[in-house]
Order: sequence, then structure tokens, then C-alpha cells
Amino acid sequence: MIFAVDFDGTLSFGEWPEVGPANHRLINYLKQRQFSGDKLILWTCRAGDALDRAVSFCQDNGLEFDAINDNLPEITRKYGNNSRKISCDVYIDDRAVNAGSYQNDCDWPEPFDYEKVERKLISFADYIAKNRENDLPKNDTGRLSSRRV
Repeated sequence: MIFAVDFDGTLSFGEWPEVGPANHRLINYLKQRQFSGDKLILWTCRAGDALDRAVSFCQDNGLEFDAINDNLPEITRKYGNNSRKISCDVYIDDRAVNAGSYQNDCDWPEPFDYEKVERKLISFADYIAKNRENDLPKNDTGRLSSRRV
């Protein structure tokens, strides 16, 4: 399988252009998948120095990529071109919505329900925020550190 993974809000919980704290659960999962033979693509809007910092951050956390903001060479050969869209089996992004599950939940072909999408996005954002707290630095009392992330 090929995984395309976003950086900001996905591999790193920090605010752009900073890096960190690391999403250790996702990083460990991706390292296991890569060890099993899967391919990883870093798929981010970052460029220049900000991209270099993101790649270094991932390397420092033991995560290496088969491609960065680019398709794998075998995909380019397969299709005879290198489209702007990354070709993969799974996109992992903090801003993603799964169209298939949305379609099932909305009983298409009913009219598109933008309010339902908004409710799902808010629900997902709440879930991410709740789970981020588990990875954020804590002080010795177990409370979230005042360190800005």
C-alpha cells in the first residue's frame, strides 16, 4: 500500500511554521507499515526551509519517506506521467473527509447536505483536539504544560 501523509496537524501537532510536538502514535504506525513493505509519501503544503524542517523532524523521529510532495517513480512509470495529484491508497490528513462514509450517512442521491458535513467536521475536529491532549507535553502534576505548541 501507498500512504500519503500530511505534516501539519497530522504528523506534527504544532502550528506552522513550527514543528512538534510529534504524533507518536501515527509515526509509530507508519514505521510499522513501512517495515511491512508499504510506501510512504510526505504530502504537505510546506516548501523551502519549512519543508526541510518538517523532513528533519520526521527523520529525528525515525520516519523516512519514499517520496516527498511527489509521486513514487513506479506510479509515474505506470501512468506515463507525474500528475499534480499524489496517487496513493490512503490519504492521512487532519482535514480529510471520507466521501464514501459521508455518502452512506447521507443516503445519497438526496441533495448534498452542507450542514451535515459541517457537523461531521466539527465532530472530527473535537475528536482530534481531545486526542491531541494525550500527546501534548504535561507538567509534573499531569496538567497540560503552559508551553506554547
